Amino acid sequence: MFKKHACYLSICLLVAPLVATADEVPVTVISPNPVQQALAQLPSVCPGLAPHIDPGAQLRLQAFYQQQGDVPLWSADERRQALQTQMQMLADDGLDPTHYSLPTADATANVLCSDIDISRQYLQALQDLHYGRLQQSRFEPLWHSQPPTRDPNTEVLAFAATGLQDMAQAFDQARPSADLYRSLRNAYATVRQQPLPHWDPVDNGPLLRPGMDDARVPELARRLVSGGYLAKAPSGKQYRDELVKAVKAFQLSHSLQADGVIGAGTVAELNISPAIRREQLRINLERFRWLSQDLEPEGVLVNVAAAQLSVYQSGIPVWQTRLQVGRAERQTPLLKSRITRLTLNPTWTIPPTIMREDKLPAIRLNPEYLRQQNLQVLDPEGRPLAPENIDWARPGNILLRQQAGPRNPLGKIVMRFPNPYSVYLHDTPSQPLFTKGPRAFSSGCVRVEQPMMLRDLLVTPAERARTDELLATGVTHEFRLATPVPVLLSYWTVEVDRQGGLVYAPDIYGRDVVLMKAMGSVL
Repeated sequence: MFKKHACYLSICLLVAPLVATADEVPVTVISPNPVQQALAQLPSVCPGLAPHIDPGAQLRLQAFYQQQGDVPLWSADERRQALQTQMQMLADDGLDPTHYSLPTADATANVLCSDIDISRQYLQALQDLHYGRLQQSRFEPLWHSQPPTRDPNTEVLAFAATGLQDMAQAFDQARPSADLYRSLRNAYATVRQQPLPHWDPVDNGPLLRPGMDDARVPELARRLVSGGYLAKAPSGKQYRDELVKAVKAFQLSHSLQADGVIGAGTVAELNISPAIRREQLRINLERFRWLSQDLEPEGVLVNVAAAQLSVYQSGIPVWQTRLQVGRAERQTPLLKSRITRLTLNPTWTIPPTIMREDKLPAIRLNPEYLRQQNLQVLDPEGRPLAPENIDWARPGNILLRQQAGPRNPLGKIVMRFPNPYSVYLHDTPSQPLFTKGPRAFSSGCVRVEQPMMLRDLLVTPAERARTDELLATGVTHEFRLATPVPVLLSYWTVEVDRQGGLVYAPDIYGRDVVLMKAMGSVL
């Protein structure tokens, strides 16, 4: 008891002014709130700590201490040790524990400043674990149709209050609960403690098809053995069935076309180093911390990198289908919105970029192109114009619209949601492209392999019956959903499948390296 009061008195002395006159015995004026006084005067009270605390962190610290009665919080060895243990476990979350180093015990140190420093690192660790260490808006911005309403400080302070009683529980509450995150964390925790495997790169060359002879076959076999796709390397230079089967398994687990044909795409994925693969797990944990803020129990989740759509019900993915997404020069944007309506038997008004870069050059080369593609020329008010009266070298402010029908690139149905990019989910007549991988073929919109199955999961039985009737007419109809459905377009390049295996997606937009550098990866 004496030790506790002596410590508190020493803190008061550090921050309280001394008031004395020549005729008086010096009197110590003790502030009723030394913690808040120190936080308000950090540059003078804790000059070494002040540069590390921005105004936002200062306000959060003030609220945290006020929440706890404005007393020092870290005098107990047991609490500090419990915090240190949880900080070390952040390595399994892909976060570097050295970023949250606690001050060492030092008899000459300012006790109150050390207490504030521990709280600073504690709150920062909880925030980074819950929301991500990096700001998503700086690296992979995601547009919201409705601004998020959560208050990060309120959530972090709630976790922090729990931790003063149960540190492990606080960190587990801050850690995203989504299975996407938890399963990948478990995988990374295992991989990061294992020695990195070694494999030699596979040389580039002509397409290698099953049954062919090729000098690269032995090195290909060794690579697949190193990666766990093949028990032992077969002899010879012929690309035989056993090796073809292993290649197909590799292609499937890397979101490639699993045909056993080895081209440039498969070679590129084979040659990604073990160190980079491990870092992929780490940076995608950061992406899942971002994603967890927008993921809802009910709705549609799109992974743009893998070109895959999942429908969630009660927090569980109940259905998946393949997609075609935007190619690198016309990327599908990341966004959070709500599917509000369906366009049945849609027409297609060609977006300005596609008209300028694709359609106008085709029309100039082939006067019959408009007729062949069933394209109508319209003025800005939607009135028809005669194509022969248009100067196609300088067409001015016109629209091109393709009528509904089997050749319409939007197919039979479009799922629409508010966004500033004019993108949507839609049917497509380009069905053979769904067997490819990666599937980055579109101009930004998302083509759905099984759009009618998706429709069924978005609507009530009565809405399904009504939309079937409208589809049968062949006439364009706009159908508004009684209950809008959340849709989230995100981007990640590895996840854990239901069998516990890692499934990679090609980094079609070249974003992984940027995140690796920002996270401070050492390769």
